Amino acid sequence: MTARRHPFSPLATLATRLFGGEAGAGILLIVVAIAAMIAANSPLAHGYHALFHATLPWTPVPKLNTLHLWINDALMAMFFFVVGLEIKREVIDGELSSPARRRLPVLAAAAGMAVPALVYLLVAGGEPGLANGWAIPAATDIAFALGVLGLLGKRAPASLRLFLLTVAIVDDLGAVAIIAFFYTAGLKLVWLGWAAAALAALVVLNRAGVTRGWPYMLVGGLLWYAVLHSGVHATVAGVLAALCVPMKLDAHGDSLLLRMEHALAPISAYFIVPLFGFANAGVALAGLGIEDMLAPLPIGVALGLFVGKQVGILGAIVLADRLGLAHRPEGASWRQLWGMALLCGIGFTMSLFIGQLAFPASPLLVEEAKLGVLAGSLLSALLGFLVLRTAPQPLDRPPGQRDG
Repeated sequence: MTARRHPFSPLATLATRLFGGEAGAGILLIVVAIAAMIAANSPLAHGYHALFHATLPWTPVPKLNTLHLWINDALMAMFFFVVGLEIKREVIDGELSSPARRRLPVLAAAAGMAVPALVYLLVAGGEPGLANGWAIPAATDIAFALGVLGLLGKRAPASLRLFLLTVAIVDDLGAVAIIAFFYTAGLKLVWLGWAAAALAALVVLNRAGVTRGWPYMLVGGLLWYAVLHSGVHATVAGVLAALCVPMKLDAHGDSLLLRMEHALAPISAYFIVPLFGFANAGVALAGLGIEDMLAPLPIGVALGLFVGKQVGILGAIVLADRLGLAHRPEGASWRQLWGMALLCGIGFTMSLFIGQLAFPASPLLVEEAKLGVLAGSLLSALLGFLVLRTAPQPLDRPPGQRDG
């Protein structure tokens, strides 16, 4: 007997064949970012803006009356659903499944969020109205970072990729918490009540042992609709729904969570995230002067990503290793860990997303935040790749020599 095939499986297979692995996802995001910048600064600019921001002639959800809102509030909820599935799998049966395994990634991710936020606040926090952007450089883009790492092939040890993935997953969990607790305004209790009822229904489905996908998708859609109108950002519904999907393995070593993740992860990586990037990464430079590009907001975001991430993550690993709290990943040198910490400074998707939430009433500040995200992510990607590309390999060191 073979495992049931998820209805999204053909799309997932097509996406994987078209782009081929993590390196393909990273390359696609680079192409998308470049395309967005070209579109926003060319004769196509008016059409680019109208495509995403013009009012739709009809929408089934009146609150989402532009394509941009559908991407940011609906498709990104699906992205966060996939993130939630991955987090649950790692916590139950992965690198976060035991205290010993999760100690170092949690410490590194926590420091990797706190230090960039501190750097941002030191640079831009004193300016009126800018403190709300503290979380923009705190996030890491999993797909982009792993994509750059994938370009290195065997020059990056498997333990480094696994550690980067684990840190990024914890980072995503922190980003979800930040969105839920710090970027929520005007709560509507009636809608929150409906959301709680939908969440309770998902828990009941799980406890009842329901292993078919459609009931979870149906009730999850209702949960998303209620959260969308509640004042909490709609993407939080994606994570909550994912945490209710059953992970328990059947006789064939399969589960609904694994099937959903396998089917949806390529669609998220190769369609949703690139579409979000194209819709949000375009910065119209014509309206920005040198004083805008060098303003505290973009500089604070860029330094938070480029400096704060590497200092926070590498510093946490060094301290944990020296104090005996946790050992650094086996087979990875300190230089390689530095390169990995640099790659965590690629904020892109998550940072662009939080930037939209931080300054909803100020398009200029959103554009400035985008500049900082793109600059910090680009610097982190280039230097991280260079450091890892030039790092000595284990076979290059004399026997018995300690990693350096």
